[in-house]
Amino acid sequence: MQLQLLFIPGKNWRLSLAELASFLEARRKKFSAHLISRDFFVCSFDEKINASTIDDLGGIIKIGNPVANLPTETVQSAFLQKNREAQAQIAQNIASCSIIAKMLEAKPDKIFFGVSVYCAEKSLRPLSKIIQRFIGSTIKRELAAHNKKSKFMGFAKDRKQPQLSHVEVLKKNLVEPQAEVLFCIGEEQTWIATTIAVHNPFEFQKRDIGKPNQRKIFAMPPRLSRIMINLAFCTPGKLLLDPFCGVGTVLQEALLAKAKVVGMDINPWCVKAAEENLEWLKREYNLPEADFRILHGDARSMAQKIGWEQADCIVTEPDLGPALRHIPTEPYALKIIRKLQPLYFGFIEEAYKVLKKSGRLVLVTPYIKTRSERAVTMEIEEKILETGFQRVYPFKKEHFAEDVKVPDALTAIASFVDIEERHKIGREIHIFQK
Repeated sequence: MQLQLLFIPGKNWRLSLAELASFLEARRKKFSAHLISRDFFVCSFDEKINASTIDDLGGIIKIGNPVANLPTETVQSAFLQKNREAQAQIAQNIASCSIIAKMLEAKPDKIFFGVSVYCAEKSLRPLSKIIQRFIGSTIKRELAAHNKKSKFMGFAKDRKQPQLSHVEVLKKNLVEPQAEVLFCIGEEQTWIATTIAVHNPFEFQKRDIGKPNQRKIFAMPPRLSRIMINLAFCTPGKLLLDPFCGVGTVLQEALLAKAKVVGMDINPWCVKAAEENLEWLKREYNLPEADFRILHGDARSMAQKIGWEQADCIVTEPDLGPALRHIPTEPYALKIIRKLQPLYFGFIEEAYKVLKKSGRLVLVTPYIKTRSERAVTMEIEEKILETGFQRVYPFKKEHFAEDVKVPDALTAIASFVDIEERHKIGREIHIFQK
């Protein structure tokens, strides 16, 4: 019997989906995606996936346990046409699924719960707040019918979508009693689920600003580091190399993933800072067996220090260029890229030498906004192929259920852009295999 789980991704949903697919594939976990959207994914599994898996992922915000589903046309009829019979049918679905029974098991006299609506069906998105209030009121009525008092969490008026954040779910302690209800509306099917796991931003924040040494301007967030580690098929016991390690953010996430790590940096201060940060991590997270070493050296000659075919995977972010105060012109952005290109090309040649056969390289290259509104990127495809690497396309047809129409544009994705609105230079993330 196949088990289903529902996943709520972060802002960059394609990157979140690629991480999830890579994480499962690397562990030989058979899965099949039944629905993919920017709002949520629904996947089935041949074996149980623990809720604690969310701690191993950087791009998944919530994991839900589906307890019921119904046709989306019923939801459309209920809220677009205001059909009372359809509304009654939704209410009956909620009453008869395990949500009410689970809440009735709760010890407090007054139950506190939340409802989040995720809507992939465009026609219903403007009605999400109305749907959220309907679901909440329905649950309250059902609990009252069993003589149980309850209250469901509201939202600030300026919130665009009625969705509880991971911080709110954690602070209100809604995970353990499964007291957050997810109402997820797809184009054809709608799922009702309860949250069984939530991303803990406080732990990632601790590893970001709580470590002894930081480089705020150049820092890669721990969350993104964890995503890239999973894209690299880094599983426990493997040797991960970061030859531009900085203060060791990628290395610390790899150690938490139970990998062995080697870092290298040309800056002596970074070498010392990374060592101190990893010693801190070892103490803070009780990792007595943590296996790491940090080397001082140039990534363009790293094979001399590390040896040939030593690393199972390489995850790294070389220099992305100067910290820009303003969005540059296109010619200036091209000048930045040309200046960085020898560093990248020299590193790619060395990476091929150091990686084991079938090892993965997850590499960040600059993605520079310009005043012409055309992004300038680094063309590395020719160099990658010339060196002997193959590009990895993380979305494969076999990842999706037979009845799912997988867009060709999705399976053709070869890189992912990660950039915030305020940033002038973002990251383009590539996956290669030897």
